[in-house]
Amino acid sequence: MGRCEHVSADSQPKWNQIDGDVNRVSFNGIYKIENGLPTNPIGRTGLRGRGLLGRWGPNHAADPVVTRWKREADGKMSVDSCSQKRILQMVAIQRHDNKMWAIPGGMVDPGEKVSSTLKREFMEEALNSLVNNTEMIETFFTNGSEIYKGYVDDFRNTDNAWMETVAYNFHDEDGTKVGKFSLSAGDDAANVKWLDINSGVELHANHIDIIKEVIKRLNAHW
Repeated sequence: MGRCEHVSADSQPKWNQIDGDVNRVSFNGIYKIENGLPTNPIGRTGLRGRGLLGRWGPNHAADPVVTRWKREADGKMSVDSCSQKRILQMVAIQRHDNKMWAIPGGMVDPGEKVSSTLKREFMEEALNSLVNNTEMIETFFTNGSEIYKGYVDDFRNTDNAWMETVAYNFHDEDGTKVGKFSLSAGDDAANVKWLDINSGVELHANHIDIIKEVIKRLNAHW
């Protein structure tokens, strides 16, 4: 995300619009400006200022939800005995700050396309960038489905700075692409694994709500 942003009378950002390379547009629509600072569109948090976030106003992230079907040792699909539906797995990283499992996403750099962020963050956090088949990776990350775009209920949100994200699902139906790779946590993650998805899973922020949308789309076990 780069260095932290400072706001002064001499350097007033262009709120609610594209400001140079920085996207200050909120997915939630026009946000109000009070005393020269943006106000959280969802409501007060009890914390004023920028807090731990890098930018005032919306801080844009991108979350790649990479999934595959769980398989038994013999290669057959794993099916839940109660729901009779296939069990979905997602690539999940364990965060350093709160130790919770999460989608391996990250911040969109100034001027960067969301598609580039999605691929970069997955490579850095889940594969530790150690994959030789870059052509397959490029192809895989061009075929995602947008599943969420909006506000994120993040613990770092304040009255004047908040998280927003775009989440895409990249599904490896037969497990022959990204689904076959051994995962390796990068510096930004404490751990990484293929996580079985079900109603008992707890994830960081509102990531579980994003995952529920994937479950619905793929008609998987929950």
